[in-house]
Amino acid sequence: MAIDFVIRNVKIAGLTEPTDIAFEAGRIAAISPRFVCDAPQHDAGGKFACAGLIETHIHLDKAAIISRCNLCTGTLAEAVSETSRAKAAFTEEDVYARAAAVVGKAILNGTTRLRTFVEIDPRAGFRSFEAIKRLKADYTSLIDIEICAFAQEGLTNDLGTEEMLEQALKAGADMVGGCPYTDPEPVEHIRRIFDLAMRHDVAVDFHLDFDLDPACSNLPVVIAETVARRYQGRVSVGHVTKLSALPPAELESIGRQLAEAGIALTVLPATDLFLTGRNSTHLVPRGVTPAHRLAALGVVTTISTNNILNPFTPFGDVNLMRMANLYANVAQIGTADGLDGVFAMITTQAATLLGRKGYDIAIGSAADIVLFDAPSAADAVATIAPASAGWKNGRRSFLRPRPQLFLDQG
Repeated sequence: MAIDFVIRNVKIAGLTEPTDIAFEAGRIAAISPRFVCDAPQHDAGGKFACAGLIETHIHLDKAAIISRCNLCTGTLAEAVSETSRAKAAFTEEDVYARAAAVVGKAILNGTTRLRTFVEIDPRAGFRSFEAIKRLKADYTSLIDIEICAFAQEGLTNDLGTEEMLEQALKAGADMVGGCPYTDPEPVEHIRRIFDLAMRHDVAVDFHLDFDLDPACSNLPVVIAETVARRYQGRVSVGHVTKLSALPPAELESIGRQLAEAGIALTVLPATDLFLTGRNSTHLVPRGVTPAHRLAALGVVTTISTNNILNPFTPFGDVNLMRMANLYANVAQIGTADGLDGVFAMITTQAATLLGRKGYDIAIGSAADIVLFDAPSAADAVATIAPASAGWKNGRRSFLRPRPQLFLDQG
């Protein structure tokens, strides 16, 4: 073997002792303790390694616009309307600059792959789409970016949007997404988004059921369309906060339907906590779907960031480990096994949602490695462990040395 690089003394899931990981031509060539070779090396010092964190649901195009918006009520309706007003003035360069800053932070926090929704409609035009396509190409050596052409403000009520989504899918969008709760005809919205997906043979992702009223759910429609169109394994839904308002028996019933239909689900803890329960004066509901309970039923579940510094979420640092920790707090998960399951939602489960094959630290897999300053996955979630170094396809992508503390010995 012509080994190019070795990470030494690293801890990985499934092994009790530190080991070495050797790269060759951008792939993992060997995993063995005290691997013998004279290639350049990095001593991990016992840090935990994974194949990188994965964002399954983020909006790069409307990140960091909070200073351009008026935040008064903090409601979902206000977030949609304020963002709509702001995006009419977006330029391609503006979107690129804001999105690039977010992507840079994501990489430094250990993210190696993400799915971003990009709003395409008569107000946004194709400006955001063109910016994110350029960003995807420019950052390809550091992170894999998947673009979802997205109808945020409806479809049947927004003339021109459907045709624009069609154009985007022909021009490089990887998939299509819909938002039926903003459409006066949500069922028709869902069907048209599925029609677009099938015409272009791409996956589909819906923002769905974003409130706490368990009635009038659009999830059964998505499930029925998925099965009827034989689209199992190619459909995902985000938010679905209605599920947090269901009693256990009803949650289990819908969870089994999701599992059987092969529909994956993403929870967005920061946004869901910020926007839901606004009408409550006390005992405010959390509004975060219990993904771990659905995972126990066989549903592919993930945790993601959603928005950064905008009316939907006026804070954030693109740190998926922080999102995992936040979810664990909200869901009251504190055992090692439980935290391992939460970690899976930003790694292996997220890879499954995105249809990513070969995501793992295994011989033959891409040499995508991120080190976290913790001894295990559970500890990394519990402590919001910082990412210390990363490699993408065998090439170093970032380095964040551990901070030094200078204690006065005088």
